[in-house]
Amino acid sequence: MKIAIPKERREHEKRVAASPETVKKFVGLGAEVIVETGAGETSSFSDDEFKEAGASIAGDAAAALKDADVILKVQRPLTEAEGGPDEVSLMKKGAILLSVLAPTQNKDQVQAYADAGIEAHAMELVPRISRAQSMDVLSSQSNLAGYKAVLDAAAVYGKGMPMMMTAAGTIAPAKAFIMGVGVAGLQAIATARRLGAIVTATDVRAATKEQVESLGAKFIMVESDESGDGDGGYAKEMSDDYKKKQAELVFEHVKKQDIVITTALIPGRDAPILITDEMLAVMKPGSVIVDLAVEAGGNVTQSKPGEIVETSNGVLIVGHRNVPSRLASDASALYAKNLLNFLQPMINKENGALEMDWEDEIILGTGLTKDGKIVHPLLTEGGN
Repeated sequence: MKIAIPKERREHEKRVAASPETVKKFVGLGAEVIVETGAGETSSFSDDEFKEAGASIAGDAAAALKDADVILKVQRPLTEAEGGPDEVSLMKKGAILLSVLAPTQNKDQVQAYADAGIEAHAMELVPRISRAQSMDVLSSQSNLAGYKAVLDAAAVYGKGMPMMMTAAGTIAPAKAFIMGVGVAGLQAIATARRLGAIVTATDVRAATKEQVESLGAKFIMVESDESGDGDGGYAKEMSDDYKKKQAELVFEHVKKQDIVITTALIPGRDAPILITDEMLAVMKPGSVIVDLAVEAGGNVTQSKPGEIVETSNGVLIVGHRNVPSRLASDASALYAKNLLNFLQPMINKENGALEMDWEDEIILGTGLTKDGKIVHPLLTEGGN
């Protein structure tokens, strides 16, 4: 089995889909690993480190991909229309592609995988079941995003985070408000607390209250009989009545906050608006918002992807793209381990061949294309 690791070519992407550690593990399982030269440079992994782990180095994408049985990527393959090279055309028929593929937003590209005879698996669709936790790329990357969001907020916030007692007087601690208590939100709470902020948090899922309080933060939530628990542990979209009550609660709370971090995402939909123009207008000058959902439409009305926006009343809205990639080395190492954990149970220990079990719910949950056809229920006729 030949495993290829091409260089990521999409803008703002510094990660790579393998680490020297996972390459060594794959080689130990009997696989041949080909890494495109320079693939790990922006993640602080050199070609020499990959060579020492047992990989061979290919001079370009075509050389890395042409004979590969399995292709590991972070972002979906680039197309000629997006500035090429057309990476799918470099893959052989029957190759297996593992990557974050955003299939519902890129259905035409999924069709291209099917037409090329590629078996494509979208790693963001790994089902949230206990035995797949070690393969969950969304969790591993969101964890780092939540941590980095607090550091990004601290970097532009013009004051200190913790309470400081000096001979010249006492500096009050910053007040941080985390909106959305998934993996990113929980890590943001923990990081803000470590830096000495007074932290509050909110979520539509009542079950998150205990998690928030266990980290030493205060939970704020709309009193309602409506449940925000969606499929697979995700939050679901709430009713208009709930949204109105939530807006009123948030309006009063954000007036007093120094830092707000928004993390709310709904799979397959635009991110919900949590911070409106009216809320921005009452926030304190110098306060900071980090919108982690900016690339999915944003949780904040005035956030812009890739920019730090200053509102008319002096509120800074941070909208960095691809936040996990801002911690490229650790993000790559965790993502690479997710891919290893996905593939390892299906590698035959006797001959090193990959045997994909299409009756396994993890394969069924991630598999988009097989035998020249689109097979995932999200994309086939009658899917939801």
